[in-house]
Amino acid sequence: MKTSATNKRLFAILFGALLLLAIPLIAMQFTEEVNWTAFDFLVAGVLLSCTGLLCEGILRLFRKTSTRVVACLTVLFVAFMIWAELAVGIFT
Repeated sequence: MKTSATNKRLFAILFGALLLLAIPLIAMQFTEEVNWTAFDFLVAGVLLSCTGLLCEGILRLFRKTSTRVVACLTVLFVAFMIWAELAVGIFT
């Protein structure tokens, strides 16, 4: 039973990453302001997938809720910082 729930969560993570990548793909059809290349989609897909999979690993590894929350928030913060750096270069 636990395996089925874990597989559903893993599917939801990967499907969520695809849905998020669909936003700029759809926006590119309606405006010239969004201009992503295949490499942009690849990098964003890897970043989103790795973030989701890291959070999944944290949920499997830790049992204490507070540890899970802190670890997942840390992963999300780092992913956001990487995204911001790639988007606008906040550190350089």
